[in-house]
Amino acid sequence: MSTLLEVQGISVTFDGFRAINNLSFVIGCPEMRAVIGPNGAGKTTFMDIVTGKTRPDTGTVRWGEMGTSLLSMSEAQIAQAGVGRKFQRPTVFEDQTVWDNLRVSLKKPRGPLSALFDRVTEADRARIAEIAAEIGLSDQLQRPAGILSHGQKQWLEIGMLLAQDPKLLLVDEPAAGMTTEEREHTTALLKRLAESHAVVVVEHDMEFVRRLDCKVTVLHEGSVLAEGSLDHVMANERVIEVYLGR
Repeated sequence: MSTLLEVQGISVTFDGFRAINNLSFVIGCPEMRAVIGPNGAGKTTFMDIVTGKTRPDTGTVRWGEMGTSLLSMSEAQIAQAGVGRKFQRPTVFEDQTVWDNLRVSLKKPRGPLSALFDRVTEADRARIAEIAAEIGLSDQLQRPAGILSHGQKQWLEIGMLLAQDPKLLLVDEPAAGMTTEEREHTTALLKRLAESHAVVVVEHDMEFVRRLDCKVTVLHEGSVLAEGSLDHVMANERVIEVYLGR
């Protein structure tokens, strides 16, 4: 497993509040990682920094075998380099079909001319079919995205990320609001993706984290408090204090 993302000593302060405090974090590819922590622990800010939305005050963020600095890149360049992010609330084009949502997400040259001459190739059709099968929506391709269930919209958004051909997927609270059946489907989907991608799941639901059966990083006050299996970190006295307020 090679190192894909290496965050070293990053700190960021907003109006005097230190949201990230000397945080270091390494993820390899392929790997599944769960990131947990109480509200305000820095989970969202961490994702904002990796995707280029927020610039840290200090530290480095290195990407890929060449150790390229993500801090020198724009949000669009970071996405093109292979960092994909799925927010907690699904953002799909509700009046478009599932097929159209996947088609517009395919990784292609962007620009006025490419839009003008955009043609759906056989390779595009094959890729759309492959992604639909992967996320479990093959039988929903012609349905408007707006009438899908909450869970199906989440899977479609993961499919739209996959269409961009990412190496790293940052997934924010994927299990929120799902039925038991949808949660099981989501667990299986993320585990499959982690066989060939780096997948970082930010989650509050400990039962869902347990199902992922992966290494867990606990954040607290913007830095890593503990790391290891879920049982290992939940037995840590400091983690118990943070979560139970003791």
